[in-house]
Amino acid sequence: MLDPMKSILVRTALRTALAAVLALNLSAGSVAEGPPEDTPSELVRRAVANEIKSNKQGQKYMCRQRKETPAGSQTKLMVETQDAMVGMVVAYNDQPLNQQQRRDEYGRIERFVNQPAELERKRKQEKESAERVSLILKALPDAFLYEYDGTETGRAGVGKSGDPLLRLKFRPNPRYDPPSRVEQVLTGMQGVVLLDPQKQRIARIDGTLFKDVGFGWGILGHLDRGGHFQVDQADVNDDNWAIARMDLAFTGRILLLKSIDIKSTEIYGDFHPVPPDLTFAQGIELLKQQQAAIAQNQPSCCNSK
Repeated sequence: MLDPMKSILVRTALRTALAAVLALNLSAGSVAEGPPEDTPSELVRRAVANEIKSNKQGQKYMCRQRKETPAGSQTKLMVETQDAMVGMVVAYNDQPLNQQQRRDEYGRIERFVNQPAELERKRKQEKESAERVSLILKALPDAFLYEYDGTETGRAGVGKSGDPLLRLKFRPNPRYDPPSRVEQVLTGMQGVVLLDPQKQRIARIDGTLFKDVGFGWGILGHLDRGGHFQVDQADVNDDNWAIARMDLAFTGRILLLKSIDIKSTEIYGDFHPVPPDLTFAQGIELLKQQQAAIAQNQPSCCNSK
């Protein structure tokens, strides 16, 4: 676990990147087409407004998350509930948990039901994280200058398969003054974003730090030049979009003492709708059913890579 200060700075920086992480680039088959009538900044502004609206009204899902780091991989089943997100580990390095590990994992997540204060703390953390992401999203139209850079075709995990996507290059807007530490990382970032102009959604954001970015005048810490993130978003079910992949690679330092070295790839798949009024306790039981199916090597919504 990160200590409180490190947690604040990592979330501030990465969620910043991470929310500039709802979709940007890597080119694939470009189509010879002229630029759209709307300016790039207008397209981004409309897409951001739609992302924020969708985040508030979106369908809840159960899905599978596979996270890879230099230390190995971890696979989780996750489900959104009306209380908070439930995440249950089902495999380490692609090996299903043994019986004792399953009992330990059940105990870890059931404490949120048995200890209401723990669930409230989790709910508060998720709310604060969502608010930071919202701040970043709202900053995107003004924090960067955008330039039309061709088109691509949506594919599995990036937009909607077969639909045209606009590719925009972005670089910092010299006139932008970050209102808080959350948006500070955007001043040192450049990259590409893919937009679906019809659905007005962000399909990919690929950003790289081209300079060191400090927090609190460099006293609280900084992220090193070369840090990179990519977030892909896709249509997972009848115009309902969700993050399908997230790559993070950042180094830096906290309070000039503690180092940051984060490198991970998260892949999300097997999305299945769940009731909007699902409780945390019901979410646990739902995931236990899926866990049991995995343990018995039976087909499950969340056991494929």
